[in-house]
Amino acid sequence: MSESMLSTKSGVDSRRSGAAVTSPSQAGGKPSGPAGRDRKSRGAEGARRHGTKGGKQGSNVLAHCVLSIGGLAMISPLLYQIVMSLSTNAEVQSTPPTLWPGVVQWSNFADVFTSMNFGSQLWVTVAITVVRVIGQVLLCSMAGYAFARMQFRFKGPILAIVLSIIMVPSQLFLIPQYQIIQNLGWLNSIAGIVAPGIFSAFGLFLMRQFFMGLPDELEDAARLDGANPFQIFFRVMLPLAANGLWALVIITVLWSWNDLLWPLVVTSTANAAPLSVGLSNLQGEHANNYPILMAASLMAMAPILIMFLLMQKRVMAGIGRSGLK
Repeated sequence: MSESMLSTKSGVDSRRSGAAVTSPSQAGGKPSGPAGRDRKSRGAEGARRHGTKGGKQGSNVLAHCVLSIGGLAMISPLLYQIVMSLSTNAEVQSTPPTLWPGVVQWSNFADVFTSMNFGSQLWVTVAITVVRVIGQVLLCSMAGYAFARMQFRFKGPILAIVLSIIMVPSQLFLIPQYQIIQNLGWLNSIAGIVAPGIFSAFGLFLMRQFFMGLPDELEDAARLDGANPFQIFFRVMLPLAANGLWALVIITVLWSWNDLLWPLVVTSTANAAPLSVGLSNLQGEHANNYPILMAASLMAMAPILIMFLLMQKRVMAGIGRSGLK
């Protein structure tokens, strides 16, 4: 009987001692040992993270300020062009130049249509750009795929000859190209302006580099399914090269829209000339009407600006992933 009482008493004492040991932590006291060190380390790490976040925010504000100043400096010529298009010729040529016209001259934009054949020249420019884009997308993509994925004799020498065109100034081709267009009877026509620019060595190189970056397994799988080379190109490889095609489209549109030298050589009438030639003809030999010239330039740039705003994401993706590795 005494032994059972002793065992019961020892159990009660052990439970009391256990409660006494754990009671400080349960009562909210500061723990000691590994738990306390872990809490201190977590607090120090949180403080370091807070300081790093504040530093990053400060650097981001500085970067945005620098980028905003740079962006304002880049668009300042466009802003001044808008001011010039709304001013009088005397205000444009005054010294010092006026930052805002005294009376806004909206009539300068209407005078553009009386100073040049803006409507017909805009149509010629759009037609030239569309035909060149279609031609370069088809021809350059097919040639780029052939040089990147297919094997044939004299592949290396032919590619070297084609790419050597990039190193030759385009002005050296003016006389032979003019003689060819003249013999074909294409002077003062859209076909004569488009023909030399329907294919480019740079477009071939661009698409070749992009096709070389695509995995071989896709082409092998399509070949095992019984697809011929044209089916592999149009159904498998060409959709994967969408970013490269967009880059080619953007470059071709900008180059064709701003092309001046070749259309100036092969056109002699105002109705057959594009906008670039019409704008150059607004510049007189002794005097210039700068407000009308600036207004016509803004109207000529408007389609490109609208296209960029509507297709901004595709433009950036096409340029950023053009395949030039």
